[in-house]
Amino acid sequence: MYADDETVRRILQDTGDTWAVVGLSGNTSRAAYGVAGVLKRFGKRVVPVHPKAETVHGEQGYASLADIPFPVDVVDVFVNSDLAGAVADEAVAAGAKAVWFQLGVIDEQAYDRTRAAGLSMVMDRCPAIEIPRLSPAR
Repeated sequence: MYADDETVRRILQDTGDTWAVVGLSGNTSRAAYGVAGVLKRFGKRVVPVHPKAETVHGEQGYASLADIPFPVDVVDVFVNSDLAGAVADEAVAAGAKAVWFQLGVIDEQAYDRTRAAGLSMVMDRCPAIEIPRLSPAR
């Protein structure tokens, strides 16, 4: 409902390979950790964004999107829906090309604002489910 297959495919295949994963920590039992692993397996650079700024999957973490000292292509959001809109706004301010809200993360106003700012956006879907479906087997 919040993204057609073409938008999903464009973000996964054409938007760029540097993904900031907001909510990613070293906690291996969290969904963000597993999804980040899938993204890496499919050639994405995964940048953890978490208040602890931990190194995860071999990448230095940052406390916020604004702290990342290089361009980010996609911001993947693993926070509660009530916090997600602010993250989407930060992604726009940081110059990201796309925002991806994970399964269960829904903020229709943030979706509209992000799209109005010219970014591609997916909401309530998971790239770890979509990328194998749209990519050749690895």
